[in-house]
Amino acid sequence: MAGHSKWANVKHRKARMDAQKGKIFTKLAREIIVAAREGGGDINSNFRLRLAVQKARDNNMPNENIQRAIQRGVGGLEGENYEQVSYEGYAAGGVAVLLEALTDNRNRTVAEIRHLFSRHGGSLGEAGCVSWMFERKGHFIVKKEGLPVDEDELMLIALEAGAEDIKEEDGVYSITSPPESFEEVKEYLQKQNIPLESAEVTMLPKSTVTVEDPEVARRVLKLMEALEENDDVQNVYANYDIPEELME
Repeated sequence: MAGHSKWANVKHRKARMDAQKGKIFTKLAREIIVAAREGGGDINSNFRLRLAVQKARDNNMPNENIQRAIQRGVGGLEGENYEQVSYEGYAAGGVAVLLEALTDNRNRTVAEIRHLFSRHGGSLGEAGCVSWMFERKGHFIVKKEGLPVDEDELMLIALEAGAEDIKEEDGVYSITSPPESFEEVKEYLQKQNIPLESAEVTMLPKSTVTVEDPEVARRVLKLMEALEENDDVQNVYANYDIPEELME
């Protein structure tokens, strides 16, 4: 959990920077296209599309871009035909890495991913080699600083909302829920004026690998960054736990 939250914070800072460059809009549009193609263009009946559209709005993606992506997904506009693929492997130090990609060329994408793993001291593995180490959850990060309630009150609110667990780590509270309860938990927390640093349906590691060697930590983080920057990669998950001083 700790490693995930630290990387989540890095990801959200990076996402804000990417949004300024417009790069993240391409990834968000791909997710919307595939979600609409698979489940239809109605966000009220398509949970995946609803999440994709909300994520796009959170990143200030223009509404016309969102609507264009939905139309492309349901066949109203011409465009690339993306398919969803997953890759699994190990970073330096035996850290498990799971990633999700949307691509119009499987051969190109797998070659690029394999190269990135190798370049940063890791290895791309077979399907199923690490996915069992993760589980899909709703995940919310709440900053301790400026929180209008104390920890006990936050726990009660989270449980009333339908959350499963709440943990304190590195100046934030990490709240988890079943993925199917994500929206109602988020809505309830917001109604209770709980400020959310982030809210997403994600893959959380069941256990973590502690990385204390500075060189191994550097390789792990470099691989994470390189995978995130790949145009086809949508999400990267890993089970590392790097001490705060090394993260800095």
